[in-house]
Amino acid sequence: MASTHKKVIVRKLDRDTVSGYVGPNFIVNDKLEMLNAAGNVVSIDLKDIKGVYFVRAFNDTDGLVRKTFTTRPRTEGLWVRLRFRDNEVVEGMMPNELTQVTAEGFLINPPDARSNTQRIFIPRSAVSQLTVLAVIGGRKGRPKTAKDTAQVAMFEAGELSH
Repeated sequence: MASTHKKVIVRKLDRDTVSGYVGPNFIVNDKLEMLNAAGNVVSIDLKDIKGVYFVRAFNDTDGLVRKTFTTRPRTEGLWVRLRFRDNEVVEGMMPNELTQVTAEGFLINPPDARSNTQRIFIPRSAVSQLTVLAVIGGRKGRPKTAKDTAQVAMFEAGELSH
């Protein structure tokens, strides 16, 4: 299997789970395409998925141990809280860049970076509410601009007359 295929555990809204592998472009026509453990291609409608958990190993099928941050996160990005349609709440970090947001859903880093779950893709259809708790990191203040030397000065200091 190519190294671009990642291990995932798909948690469906009906509480069923499916383990397998996804490629870099795993969303096609509002469906998740993956290889299941038997090596068969499986398509699952995004509207049936609660989350796609990118994992280190398949042994953990219980989900996240810690769903919220205990303290303010240290990594840069948007600290978000997602409320699912079944009222479960999960917090995570998202990149603070619009090019990373897709029409299909959100990719977040979970609170415990050392857990089995490395990232989670959450379809928009599974979310009832998304709250940005904080913007962490980024530039401090406004960027410095260099003085424009191509512009001709119209008035020098002290030359203004009425």
